[in-house]
Amino acid sequence: MDKQKNPLVSVVIPSYKRTVEYISRAVESVLAQTYPNVEIIVIDDSTEAFEGRINTENYFKSLNKTNVVYLQNEKNLGGSLSRNRGIEAAKGDYITFLDDDDEYKPEKIERQLHFMLENDLDMSFTNLEIYSFKGKLIDFREFSDVKSFDNDYLLRHHLQRHLTGTPTFMYKADKLRETGCFEPVKIGQEFHLMLKTILAGLKIGYLPECYVKAYRHPDGGISGGLNKIIGEKELFEFKQKYFPRLTKKEQTFIRFRHHAVLAAGYKRNKMFLHMIAECFKTFFASPYDFVCEGFKFVSKVIKNR
Repeated sequence: MDKQKNPLVSVVIPSYKRTVEYISRAVESVLAQTYPNVEIIVIDDSTEAFEGRINTENYFKSLNKTNVVYLQNEKNLGGSLSRNRGIEAAKGDYITFLDDDDEYKPEKIERQLHFMLENDLDMSFTNLEIYSFKGKLIDFREFSDVKSFDNDYLLRHHLQRHLTGTPTFMYKADKLRETGCFEPVKIGQEFHLMLKTILAGLKIGYLPECYVKAYRHPDGGISGGLNKIIGEKELFEFKQKYFPRLTKKEQTFIRFRHHAVLAAGYKRNKMFLHMIAECFKTFFASPYDFVCEGFKFVSKVIKNR
């Protein structure tokens, strides 16, 4: 196989207390890819006390595939450091990601890799479908409003709207390692990685297609629950360091989005009084954005059902 025409692509999958039912769906969606030269690296961040871990071990033994690597952390590292361990172990010329309860559509790697090779990109991202754990489409993340790939524009846009979706990211392996990889934060690992990518001046591209199905579970996965709320507050504090570079309108939108995310986080944790308070803060931060963004969200979900 010609390495230049068919470079090896590594798929890094961190896993934490996920049953075989879900982890096998993720892995098998990668094995079913139309692109053949792929390796899968699974990093199990569960402890030995997790009763489902032995079933996971047995599943990977039963696969008996040389292109599937199963690693166990000696202690719980969290999502960021688990992904970094996978990046370190990856042998691919390109690296992409998948969470343990999500899945790729069959052409994901082939289409995204072709897009990167054709445009000589260091990094690319795509659209993302988000489903409830029952399989209902609840969000469709797209980035058609990105008007430029100038670094200053991307920085402003990312701080406001988050050019994220870890499973949609694909990197040249050497460029990813140059960024320093994922930051060990409670949430926003993908936000920080994209920020570092922009600040590093990497050549970034957007493929306006969707090849990833992400699922939102009640347990919040690797970085959910109350961590989502704590992490969002830390992320907002971090963003304020960039406020001197932003317009008043851009700052207002970031405040609006912050309160909207907190409202959603409190709702998932059934903290309804806090949720109502954050809904009021969302509205008063920017009544205009409250109406416009709410309408866009509903329209987007209806459109992509």
